[in-house]
Amino acid sequence: MLDHVHIDLPERRLLIHGAWTDAANSLTFNTSNPATGEVITQIAEAGVLDIDAAVISARRALDEGPWPQMTGVQRGRILRRLADFIEQDRENLVVLEALDAGKPLAATRRQDLPAAIDCLEYYAGWADKIAGEVIPARPDALTYVTRQPVGVVAAIVPWNFPLMNAVWKIAPALACGCTVVLKPAELTPLSALRLGELALAAGLPPGVLNIVPGLGNVAGQSLIEHPGVDKISFTGSPQVGKHIMATAAQQCKRVTLELGGKSANIIFADADLDAAAHASGSGIFFNAGQVCSAGSRILVQESAHGALVERLVDRARRLKLGSPFDPETTMGPLISAVQQERVIRHIARGLEEGVRVACGGEVHGEQGYFVQPTVLASATNDMSVAQEEIFGPVATVIPFKDDAEAIRIANTSRYSLAAGLWTRDVTRAHRTAQALRAGTVWINTFGPTDTRLPWGGFGGDSGVGRDLGRTALDNYTEQKAVWLHLGKAA
Repeated sequence: MLDHVHIDLPERRLLIHGAWTDAANSLTFNTSNPATGEVITQIAEAGVLDIDAAVISARRALDEGPWPQMTGVQRGRILRRLADFIEQDRENLVVLEALDAGKPLAATRRQDLPAAIDCLEYYAGWADKIAGEVIPARPDALTYVTRQPVGVVAAIVPWNFPLMNAVWKIAPALACGCTVVLKPAELTPLSALRLGELALAAGLPPGVLNIVPGLGNVAGQSLIEHPGVDKISFTGSPQVGKHIMATAAQQCKRVTLELGGKSANIIFADADLDAAAHASGSGIFFNAGQVCSAGSRILVQESAHGALVERLVDRARRLKLGSPFDPETTMGPLISAVQQERVIRHIARGLEEGVRVACGGEVHGEQGYFVQPTVLASATNDMSVAQEEIFGPVATVIPFKDDAEAIRIANTSRYSLAAGLWTRDVTRAHRTAQALRAGTVWINTFGPTDTRLPWGGFGGDSGVGRDLGRTALDNYTEQKAVWLHLGKAA
């Protein structure tokens, strides 16, 4: 299937202070195609010395380079140019994401690339509008508040949406005047490296964006421990997020953590079941379920449970698993053999607890890391498959009696990232949305996001803080209060 696809691999070295360089220890690591398990290429593996060099570069760019002297208009112009370059390179980036992350071409064209471009354009517009304010505290003083860049930002991003998540962090940080050290996931470094090439072409000064692929326990750990880092922005697992928070606390670093999800998707009996089943299928099977906000807990009112499961199973069986380069493919592989084994282990545990497999539940094919789209029916909320984040194409369907029970089940989780609900009753819709503990609630839809809206959870294992929207500007700025004594009036 790759015979008809042109692949333009990016630089495979580290980007430090505007130059591509080998790792100081000359080590490399493999990045592989999850659809086949085959090695794509070798990538320079950042070590402790490389992380130190990248942070020093970012600090130098922040303190001494042209970046802090630029106006917001000039920074915004560079971000817009980068967005234009991504648009021009769109198809190449789509291919890189398909190759490295196993993401079907059509889905990446529809979701990841437009979202990345939109994010850059949005924050380019903010770059010259990050304003302070005058606060008349006393008559004998001029008192005002300014916003200044928080400093050097460590951006650590996951493998499920490699390019989009990188831009979600880079765009607001650069708009605010910060400098960034980006560590992409070791499983999916290619699109981040291509982003680095495009950033240099767009005119980003040396050191403003450094890209250091490497292993989490070496490069990631060195980055979060580095005293030259002022702010850590991380998207990934709750386990790693908690470790980052504990490490950052030793130096009182600021952190934003977007972590896990076990999102409840509530379907009341009065809902349009065809629409609910269709969107709920997308909500759990999109990107093979490797989505932090995947609608993995589908709560269905008892009288509609059988009909909904039947529709969901039909949706699952219509999905075509295969190469992400096949235009007919609607679901790709999981990212790795480790993830595939993890998902199968979760399903097996669910069976031991008494869940019913309505469809799927097994490995698909003999090549790559595929798992069949799976529907687990008649579950209870205390089962492991209803409480633990599986991060695979596994829908757990839980029946409920009434509104109160649906809300109780939905909120009985250590995750609070997102939720959905389906009903024709507008009063019930608003009442339920207000009662759900979730950072985003979708009504009669599931899954859309937009750069203009804040994204994050209500604490717990979904993390702290928000990406996106105007709120994200707070992540990358410090507020400074200034007093000017005016003396007594004449």
